[in-house]
Parts: sequence; C-alpha cells; structure tokens
Amino acid sequence: MRSLKHLFLVLVFCRCFALAAQAAPSAPIHVEVDATDAPRNIFRTRLTIAAPPGGLTLVYPKWIPGNHRPSGPITNLTGLKIQVNGQDIPWQRDPIDMYAFHVNVPQGAREVSVSLDTLTGNDSAGGGGAAASSQVLDLNWNQVVLYPTGVNSDDVRVAPRVRLPKGWNFGTALTTNNQSQDWVEFEPVSLTTLVDSPLIAGGHYRKIELGPPGLTPVHVIDMVGETDLSLQMTSPDQTAYENLVAETGELFKARHYRQYHFLYTLSDQVGHHGLEHHESSDNSVGERALTNSEERLLEAGLLPHEFVHSWNGKYRRPAGLATHNYQEPMIGDLLWVYEGLTEYLGNVLTARSGLWTREQYRDALAETAAAMDFTAGRQWRPLEDTAISVQILRMAEPEWQSWRRSLDYYPESELIWLEVDTRIRQLSESRRSLDDFCRSFHGGQSGTPAVVPYRFEDVVKALNDVAPYDWGGLLKKRVNSITTHAPTEGIEAGGWRLVYNDTPNPFTKAVEKISKTANFGFSLGFWVRQSGELGDVVPGSPAYQAGLGPGMKLVAVNGRKWSPEVLRDAILAGKNNDSRLELIAENRQFFKTYSIAYHGGEKYPHLERNANQPDLLDDILQPLAKK
Repeated sequence: MRSLKHLFLVLVFCRCFALAAQAAPSAPIHVEVDATDAPRNIFRTRLTIAAPPGGLTLVYPKWIPGNHRPSGPITNLTGLKIQVNGQDIPWQRDPIDMYAFHVNVPQGAREVSVSLDTLTGNDSAGGGGAAASSQVLDLNWNQVVLYPTGVNSDDVRVAPRVRLPKGWNFGTALTTNNQSQDWVEFEPVSLTTLVDSPLIAGGHYRKIELGPPGLTPVHVIDMVGETDLSLQMTSPDQTAYENLVAETGELFKARHYRQYHFLYTLSDQVGHHGLEHHESSDNSVGERALTNSEERLLEAGLLPHEFVHSWNGKYRRPAGLATHNYQEPMIGDLLWVYEGLTEYLGNVLTARSGLWTREQYRDALAETAAAMDFTAGRQWRPLEDTAISVQILRMAEPEWQSWRRSLDYYPESELIWLEVDTRIRQLSESRRSLDDFCRSFHGGQSGTPAVVPYRFEDVVKALNDVAPYDWGGLLKKRVNSITTHAPTEGIEAGGWRLVYNDTPNPFTKAVEKISKTANFGFSLGFWVRQSGELGDVVPGSPAYQAGLGPGMKLVAVNGRKWSPEVLRDAILAGKNNDSRLELIAENRQFFKTYSIAYHGGEKYPHLERNANQPDLLDDILQPLAKK
C-alpha cells in the first residue's frame, strides 16, 4: 500500500503538470496568412508562438464548431517547419493523435516560428469542394493555425493578419486594425473568436448594409462572386433580408453580437455550405443563386438558418458541444435542438421575412415530411442516434441512405418543433407560442458574444414555463422511438394534412433540375441520375421488392431506351391497370429485367387544408415586426 505522503506528492505533481499543460502563451500568437496563392488553393502561414525551453506540443484544430465532428483538415497541412532563431528544430507527430506535434524547445529560446502551407482544394468550411477559385476565397482560420495543447481557446490571444491577391476586397466580423497595400492587420482576439470569424474575399465584391443608417448593431451582407453579375441582389430580396433582421429582433428580443456579417459567396467553382458563427455566417451557394429561380427557391432559407444559429447554437449551446478547445471531443445528442429547432425557426423566418411565400413554405414542409416518411431506416434507428452519429453520417455516400438514415436531426426535428409550437398554441388558446420560448430561452442581455450551455432538462423547464405539459415525455418519445411514419402531428394540429398527387412539388422539381436527377421516390421508390444510375432505393418500395438497388444503371423502360420522360410516360400509362413496368438495368456488366407491379401514377407531396381545424400554420407564419 502506498503511503499517504507518497500519494499526496503524486497528486501534487499531477496537479502542477495539469496546470502547466493548460497555461496559455504569455504573448499573443502572431498569425500571418499569405493568401495570394489562393487561386491555386494554397494558403501559406507563418506563426510566432511564445514558448519557454523544454517540451512543447502544438496541436492542429480537430473538432470544429458547427461541423460537430473531428473535421479539421489535417491531411491538407503541408510544408511544416518549426524554427528557433532561424534554425530548424525537429518535430515529431504523435503516433496516436495525428493532430499533435511534439518539439523540444532549446535553452535560451523564448518563442518558436512555425511555417506551414494549407491545401484547400478539397475542403471548404469542413465540407467538400475547394475553398478558393481564381476570383474568390474562403479563409477559415482553424485551417491555418497551431496552438499549445491543453489550453482553453478563450485564454489564447491571437494577432492575425492576412495578405490577399491584389485588388481583392474582403468581408469578416474581425475588426481591422491597419490596412496597407500588402497586408490587412486585425485587432488581437482570442483563439475562440478567431476561429469563429471566417473571412471571404474576391475580385468582385459587394457590400449591402441592412436597415437604416445608424441602426445598431450593424448588419451587413458581404458578397463575393465570380462576376459582378452574380452579385446583383434584387430590391425585394434586399428588403426581405432587412425584414429578417427585424423579425429576429422581435423573436428573440436580444442580440448577442456587436455586429453581424452575412458572408455570402456565389460561385460554382468552390464548395457550397453554410456554417454558423456568433457574429457572422459563412455561406456559399451557386453563382446564379440570386438570379436563377430554382436556385433562389432552394437557397432562400440558408441565411435565415445560419442567422438563427447566432442565438440557438452559438449563444445557447448544448453542454456536450460547449467544449474548451478544438481537441476536446463533442457530444451531439442534442443536435435535434441545436440544428432541428434552427431548421424550424429558419424556415419560419424565411416565410415571415418574405424570402418565401406561405405557399412555398408549405411546399417545403410537405417535401420534408414526405422524405422523412419514406425513410425506411426509421424502423431501426431512432432520431437521436442520427445526432449522436453525426461523425460517421455526415460524409456518408447517398447509396442506401434511406436505410442507413442521414442527418435526419435537421428535417425530422423541424416537424417535432412544429408540433411543439402548435401544441403550445392549443394549450394556451393561442395566447402563447414557441416565440415565447425563444424569448425566454435565447433572449437575455444583448451585447458581446457569450456561451450559455444547456441540457435536456433546461429545455423542458423552459417549455413548461411557457405552457405546462409533459414536454419531457413528448420529446423523448419523438427522438428515441422507432416508428414507421414521420411525426406529422404538428402539420395536422396546424390545420393541414400531408397528401400525394400528380402535381409536381416545386422543391422536388427544382432539385431535379439543378442536380440533373429524377425523383421517383414517392412512387416507385428511387431517385436516378441523368446517366441512369440509381442513387438510392427505398427498402420496401415497389422498386426494392422487384430487386433493384443503388448503383444499378437503368437501360430501358418497357423495351425503350431509358430517359426520365420515358419512365414518367410508362408510369402514367400503367396507372389503374394490370400491366407491369419492365425495367432493364445493368449491374456491374450484367443485364437483367426487373418487373414492377405499380399502378399508382406519379406522386408528389403537398399540404392540403383541413377546414375542420384552425389554421395555426398561417398564424405561425405571420410576421412579428411592424411594417
């Protein structure tokens, strides 16, 4: 048995070591990013980090906020060199943690200089696609920094500056300290704030200030694109974004930022994404998203969604996602609140602000409900598991997605929060709503960014404060149960019902046109690429029962060469008769005929009004701000 004295000394040693490991650098980390080679998708970085003699471990950000997973693009870190007084010192990667680099700082040294290149050709804000083209770039600072292990990112000060291609302008929530011909220097911030403040830049730039002059805090749309034409936002859309700012003010009654920047990249050459930040959002869409009707329809909800995250996700954050630094693992069990409630509020605000009509909102809701209803994986995987499994699901291929499930905590949770909203309205005879929950849960004091973590019990308590009910039981049932059908109770309580008919849903058709696919998911049970390759097949559907599977390639329909139009004609011809649909498909160089007994015609989802119920859905979409 160890003596108490020995045990005491061991504990003291361990405590001192832990404190030393958590000590932040005594001076700011200087970060210089040369982005002049961005068109070749290379960022060149030089860091200066205070470091006393002895062992030093530097880490590359691994768990990236908003990605909810270890998506730090470590494979893109190249050309790493560490120097002291101009002399190279050897480094060694940790054999277990690929994101950690060990060095031994020699006696007499006070700092280390680190140079590295970041390859950005296949990573954009943690998603697929390039971060730069010949005309635009998207700089996420987590891609270009190293920092000492074991520290709290709030405690690390960083002095950043960036060099951009000649003639390019930029947008960011960072405050500019000094700008010369070559470099833009920003005010020092914490590492947390730096990683939370991306920068976009481009040769074609436009700035739109939302709201009347003098309104505080300031809200700005910073746009970059491949051409000036891509940045031509219409006056009605600009008014709608001004409405969005006003609507969030009425919804939350507080703003937890000093200024807010909608960073908006319009390009077909870079990765498309939306990533939330406290004082900005990083949004990338197609080059014609402001001018093409289908792209505009599909992307209208992007900025409202990411804007809502400033309150729900950044300010109020699940405890499992409120980590101390970028190496600490995240727990995503409450992503159905973080992302799901944001999905619901974002789409409601898209309609309230005028970016969607109410009919478009209902079409989008119908498409969501139907997609979840035709997700066969719900028969074995509860919704909460799609949140917990975000690390492995986010980058999964589309094949067998219906059976595997995807990031369903986004769309299905929208249906759950609609149910919560309608139930509050019913319980209170329309005197209260989810808007009241948002004010109490996400409101508070306006000002500088802060993080207020929460747990499931906090959500339940806040809902009970608005309208007493067994919210814990309802929410646990919705997220933990294995069910055959999607939760459409909120749609029905809202005075509508989900129906299917042969009238195309505008969202379905827009996706088909842009992605060059054809969706027969609600009839035959598959969607198919223009080449004829099946992208996914729904288990239990007519196509699945006939033996078809993802990856097979359609060749012919009833003896005629395959095309979407030929297949649609065959479905129409077979409606309400006894004929069978004969599909020839290639499966890895072998051909086979698949016979499908289907006579239901084409099916698209829509919402149909139920006159026997009050139209609570229309009430929900009523703007809050006075015009």
